[in-house]
Amino acid sequence: MDSRPAAILATDVGSTTTKAIFIEKENGEYRLKARGEMPTTVEAPFEDVMIGVRNSMRRLEEAIDRPLLDVSGHLIRPAAQDKGVDMYVSTSSAGGGLQMMVAGLVKNISATSANRAALGAGAVVLDVIAVDDGRSQSEQITRITELRPDIILVSGGVDGGSVSYLALIAEIIKQANPQPRFGSTYKLPLIYAGNRDARDLVVEICGDQMDVHITENLRPRHDVENLGPARNAIHDLFMNHVMAQAPGYAELLKWVDTGIMPTPSAVGQMIRLIADHYNTTVIGVDIGGATTDVFSCFDGTFTRTVSANLGMSYSICNVLEEAGYENIARWIPFGIDSATMSDWIANKMVRPTTIPQTVYQLVLEQAVAREALRLSFEHHKSLAKRVGHEKVSVFGNEPSGLEEPSGRDVVDMMRLGMLVGSGGVLSHAPRRQQAALMLLDSFQPEGLTELAVDSIFMMPHLGVLSTVYPDIAAEVFDRDCLVRLGTCIAPVGPAKPGSIMATVELTLPGNVRAQKQLIAGEIEVLPLDAGKEARCKVVPKGRSINVGAGGGRPIEAVVKGGIVGIILDGRGRPIELPKEPSQRVTTLSRWLTSVDAYPRHKLEELQAEFPVRPVRGGGTKTYGGLFRRR
Repeated sequence: MDSRPAAILATDVGSTTTKAIFIEKENGEYRLKARGEMPTTVEAPFEDVMIGVRNSMRRLEEAIDRPLLDVSGHLIRPAAQDKGVDMYVSTSSAGGGLQMMVAGLVKNISATSANRAALGAGAVVLDVIAVDDGRSQSEQITRITELRPDIILVSGGVDGGSVSYLALIAEIIKQANPQPRFGSTYKLPLIYAGNRDARDLVVEICGDQMDVHITENLRPRHDVENLGPARNAIHDLFMNHVMAQAPGYAELLKWVDTGIMPTPSAVGQMIRLIADHYNTTVIGVDIGGATTDVFSCFDGTFTRTVSANLGMSYSICNVLEEAGYENIARWIPFGIDSATMSDWIANKMVRPTTIPQTVYQLVLEQAVAREALRLSFEHHKSLAKRVGHEKVSVFGNEPSGLEEPSGRDVVDMMRLGMLVGSGGVLSHAPRRQQAALMLLDSFQPEGLTELAVDSIFMMPHLGVLSTVYPDIAAEVFDRDCLVRLGTCIAPVGPAKPGSIMATVELTLPGNVRAQKQLIAGEIEVLPLDAGKEARCKVVPKGRSINVGAGGGRPIEAVVKGGIVGIILDGRGRPIELPKEPSQRVTTLSRWLTSVDAYPRHKLEELQAEFPVRPVRGGGTKTYGGLFRRR
């Protein structure tokens, strides 16, 4: 008999809302039955996370007409006679999620490895302290004192190397005496993952004030990065120590059948499962109101990064500051000046829960999203490195045994198999074509890449479930979570606009054959429904054009359809728009219309109302809103 649970409840205790889902086995298949959410109650005046958890479950009960809690508010287990559940799992990012500080000897080596370990474990890294970070010891002590992390991770030095600078880092942390966010009676956890010869020294210096945990060295040798043990130690401390101090989590820990996972860690777990389940390389992105998380899994190398100031509501002004007006405006197919754009973005930050009410507002929001995604991905690529051979470096006159990294890039867009988007601006775009274009314009995949979005932000729930039942998580993900948009075919190489970059030959279901020319500078969609597959052969025109098999070489593959279809993207990499604004608007409008991203008549109305007009002295000026009428 199948011993797997028939009724599964999962919650994600977020910083603002607690989201509950109910999964049930029916006719031999696991399917999502319903979803319910209510405000999270970890902060004042409630200060009890279980209030929000129970409220979300009550909302779920109404949706599925099934009792989950008894009269005393306890979970009914096991399931019997159409009530209760067999299993309950949960993730959490309440109170800001898992917040850590990391420290190492060299900023570009041990501190970077510690940063990757913390990010991979689902943490928000508050700061990175290193001997060579440019700050004085008093500045470092002040900074550490200001922070209130949940855990501190210390690394540095190869095994058998010098220990003097590790003692210095430990002394700095001891003098700072950082205090935990939750709980006033327990010691702040410190994980030491550096040179094994310094373990006793670190315990001696910090052991009285902090709860020191020893794990394997992150960088035991110059050419080896060992992140797994540190990540496991972070998970264990988060579940069994940190969360136990947060208001209400002690009871939640008794309810769950497995440990509570940080929400980003659960999403990362799901990205790894996708890569394994589909035997492909994956990039995933979760764009939120305050932060954007990017995940990648290439050849077993998993990387997660957090762009803490790039989001679509609370930190939307930071997107404007980092990207600049010109970079955002290039994605807007009508005239707009910098003042109008700034006003709209500022209003979005002040009213973070508002959603676009008009096509004008929708286009602006999605233009900002493109730049938030692009900047976050650039940040991700800068940290997604494999450790390589390195050159010796020293502190002063004392050999440290440390070296400069020569990390090799992990992310290879030509080898990317699947690009998965999540977050409100992607998952809830009014037209799926809009989500596909946002992913294409920001990540710019090359060759053949499948595009998809998370329908209702269910990846955290399925990620924690996958630690116990990966087969169930994969089944529900494929059937109810993943919305397949289609496959993008994007040749790379120099080509004159309007010329033929490649010929695409498709063998569609029913042995129907079709042939299409992929034109440089254009984007086009061929219909192929979700759940359908087609045999595809792409033949480049010229030796300089590459579609994944090398310059000038044809490639054959099975491509998957989706709500959008097969996207022939001949816009080149990187995508370049005309500098002259009126030409840019014309080109952008042609692309948007070709994929049916917005109603054509709405774009024409916006272009008539907000035109691009020339100004005296040459050049052009864009007008929008009140500025247009002046």
